[in-house]
Amino acid sequence: MMEKEIHESPKTREQLKKEKLKNKPSMKEKRKIRIRLIPIWLRIIIVVIALVASLLAGVVVGYGVIGDGNPMDALKKSTWTHIIDLVKKK
Repeated sequence: MMEKEIHESPKTREQLKKEKLKNKPSMKEKRKIRIRLIPIWLRIIIVVIALVASLLAGVVVGYGVIGDGNPMDALKKSTWTHIIDLVKKK
């Protein structure tokens, strides 16, 4: 094996590049298909649910803890109509 390598003529840079390109997989073969653990549509739904939950939690904490009211009163319709009436009657 060594004798064969010794007797071969040295390869030029161009020949080495051509061999390298032949051995290299093409871009289509190299591209991997990504399988998502959570689909994009489900991610959007999760984000919307998280936003609504954080909004409700903020309202309950703001009304109950900061505002010294009953936290569950923040979710009643009568509380919001009272707040809207106060804002409109300025």
